Amino acid sequence: MTAGPEALSAPDTAPLERARQLARVLADASGGSAEAVVLYGSHLLGARPDRNSALDFLVVVSDYRTFYQALHAAGETHRPVWLFTELARILPPNVIAFTPGEGAAGIAKCLVVTWSHLEAGLGARPKDHFLLGRLVQKVAVVWAAGEAEAARLERLLEGAHRGVLEWIGPYLEEPFDAEAVGRRLLEVCYHGEFRPEARDRSAVVFEAQRDYFRERLAPLLRGAAADGTLTATPDGYRFVSPPSRATRRSWDRHFTRSKVRVTLRWLKHVLTFDNWLPYVHRKAERR
Repeated sequence: MTAGPEALSAPDTAPLERARQLARVLADASGGSAEAVVLYGSHLLGARPDRNSALDFLVVVSDYRTFYQALHAAGETHRPVWLFTELARILPPNVIAFTPGEGAAGIAKCLVVTWSHLEAGLGARPKDHFLLGRLVQKVAVVWAAGEAEAARLERLLEGAHRGVLEWIGPYLEEPFDAEAVGRRLLEVCYHGEFRPEARDRSAVVFEAQRDYFRERLAPLLRGAAADGTLTATPDGYRFVSPPSRATRRSWDRHFTRSKVRVTLRWLKHVLTFDNWLPYVHRKAERR
């Protein structure tokens, strides 16, 4: 049963439950094309969110055209379906606003992506860090079409975490532990984008998920020590063979390219996200 606007807008509803309810509304409106919805960002972390600010969703869809046609038919998008579909192939994902009931049922800022684009974005050599930088942080799967979709998504997220040391390794100061890796990871990712954020935002986001990084990355470091990539010391871990300068330069080029692509993506968001300018203005004011 679809949750109504009254339930979604209740003032005492917890962010995670509101996200689950809004995700179900989105899935109902998608005509069966939505296959999984992931919550990430400040509402999940409790990192200075505004109660009326948008929930951050990653929406995995089977097909872009079917998804946008369904939302258009439901009155949830008002721009041409062909525009969304064509832009989805240029610097994916598209970012859209989902505001059922004119926002009374909640507001979600949705990154819309197919499985193939998600796999590429979380792979060993993504074209940019837009998806990877967000999904190696704490996330919650708030809706999935079935067990197979939930399992597929979990495998992709696990794979993204296993690859963390490859791209953050050149930026680590030895010795390091799980918390140091998490902190540096956020610093590098935030530096790799232009964001309307306070300078201390990466530190605030780290503190909000310090325990998560400790629990998620500690097994990764132990595994790297077991396979000979790292060596354990009384103060933490060190690389057996530290990343070379050439490796650092390669990842520097990646993050420079990523910043350019993320900046160009903002121009696309203006076309896909209703009321984009007021949204960014409110976000900048809050942070």
